[in-house]
Amino acid sequence: MKLNKNFLFLMLGQSVANIGDVFYIVSIISMLYQLTNSATISAFVPFTITTAMFVSSILTPLAIGKWRLKTLLLGSQIAKTILLFGLSFFVLFFLHEANYYIIFLVIAVIAFLDGCSNPILRALVPYYVQQDQLVKANSIAETITQLIQIGAWLVGGLLLLLMSPIQLVWLVIVFFVLSCILLSFIQHVNHVEEQDQKLWIQLTQGWKSIGATPVLKKIIQMDFLETIAGTVWIAAIVYVFVEQALHVGEQWWGLINGAFFVGLLVGSLFCVKFPQVVENYMYQFIFLGALLCSLLTILFGTTSHPLIALILSAGIGIFGQLKNIPQQTVIQRSVPTDKLVTVYTSMGTVTMGVFGVSSLCIGILADLVGVRAVFVISGLLLAAVSLIAFKSKSLLMKM
Repeated sequence: MKLNKNFLFLMLGQSVANIGDVFYIVSIISMLYQLTNSATISAFVPFTITTAMFVSSILTPLAIGKWRLKTLLLGSQIAKTILLFGLSFFVLFFLHEANYYIIFLVIAVIAFLDGCSNPILRALVPYYVQQDQLVKANSIAETITQLIQIGAWLVGGLLLLLMSPIQLVWLVIVFFVLSCILLSFIQHVNHVEEQDQKLWIQLTQGWKSIGATPVLKKIIQMDFLETIAGTVWIAAIVYVFVEQALHVGEQWWGLINGAFFVGLLVGSLFCVKFPQVVENYMYQFIFLGALLCSLLTILFGTTSHPLIALILSAGIGIFGQLKNIPQQTVIQRSVPTDKLVTVYTSMGTVTMGVFGVSSLCIGILADLVGVRAVFVISGLLLAAVSLIAFKSKSLLMKM
């Protein structure tokens, strides 16, 4: 596929920003732990991010009705850069144990801005890529994302051996500035929203699009169950599984997480290499991907062998991605491009809200029924996802 220059700048700009985001979270968690010596306070960082992004996904339609998509995307990145510069100044001259909560305010605002830019990023892809190239474009985007997830966390940890957390924040500012420059090169798109719509109409138009589109109603049901199922893969639960079920050292915690992300990468690369195969059999990939993830998750929850768990984790990543990329393409083709942003923000509200609540509940459930049982429950939820996909065959085959 010959890359459209707008798609290229969009991917480069967002990728640089994503690397910066990982380094920024690494530096903030390290900074807070050094200041407070509290793992609980450090662990509150991802909860703050999820909560802020949930609120953002509710309110983003209001901004979409007032500004152009490129303006919002670039503006949010510029605002993040300014906030991070302000945070570095605060940390250097004013931070102490009594006012560290201000860091959480900055984290929340940055996450709020990310919650606005993420659905815009996905919605811009169909503007810059032809319909018959969407599978490959989505595959490239996912491949880049997984490479960053695999590499940036490792590199971020290594950088902390060479520099202080505040120096890492300065490096992130450089990444954010570069991202702003790259995103400034993308063209504006003809995204038109009604300027005189009432507040309630602006907030609910994404839900109306979903309600009027049968295939989206099925996908949001699948996303709801899949999000609950996916909370077993948060770091804390995998750590408990490694300790209590596999009875091995904590290095296996990192290996199993790494295998999962490598699996996602392999799935993405398959779609990049064979986009026409995925294009021709999108329903089969969605249905079988969910079904195989279900079976592998149940097997993962019942195994006691670390090596088998490692292989199963990679398999779950592979088949999960082989399902997610065609499903993403189905969403992008199901409604007009000018409605995509509101659809994505509405779907984001569901996934963020459900993930936030489920991640708080999953630990309690693991204590009540055991860590193995929560993985089996996750597998059963994914089986329900595959059943919804099976019953929606006629809708998915049309896309």
